[in-house]
Amino acid sequence: MTKTKQKTGKSTGKIQTSLLEAPLDRTDRALLRLLQADARMTATQLAEEVALTTSPCWRRVRRLEQGGYIRAYRADLDPARLGFGVTAFVSVMLEKHTPAAGRAFEDAVRAIPQIVACHNVSGRYDFLLHVVAPDLEAFGRFARETIRALPGVKEMYSSFSLKEVKRGTALPVPD
Repeated sequence: MTKTKQKTGKSTGKIQTSLLEAPLDRTDRALLRLLQADARMTATQLAEEVALTTSPCWRRVRRLEQGGYIRAYRADLDPARLGFGVTAFVSVMLEKHTPAAGRAFEDAVRAIPQIVACHNVSGRYDFLLHVVAPDLEAFGRFARETIRALPGVKEMYSSFSLKEVKRGTALPVPD
């Protein structure tokens, strides 16, 4: 990482992740917050909110996309409306802890739509899966026939969500 320098050669204290990438300023952070709240805002609406004209605003959004700050634009779907009444969190322990075993498990998980998230975690278990299913019976079949059949699975432990308290993917954007 490098620090940016003013013309005087003094450090501004703003951290950059590459020489080609400008640090986020207040307007960039505002754009990120707005787009997290409503990714369907038009460039004109965004520009009005951050007190820019449309073209510079659009260029900033493109720079945020190209810089990797914005990875995608998605719709937030309601699991219950789609027939998924059960949300489970499944802790999985692998038999072997080799890079090849981990990659095989991760590759297999990526191909299964009912596993909506997977994290490699510390602690007793190796992975934590976020799984959706229509009901407990369907989850039981899925666990027995799919999760246990994943490459290298030694042990699994399931917990079920009784109530969703907070949902979202919005990250806190630092000031």
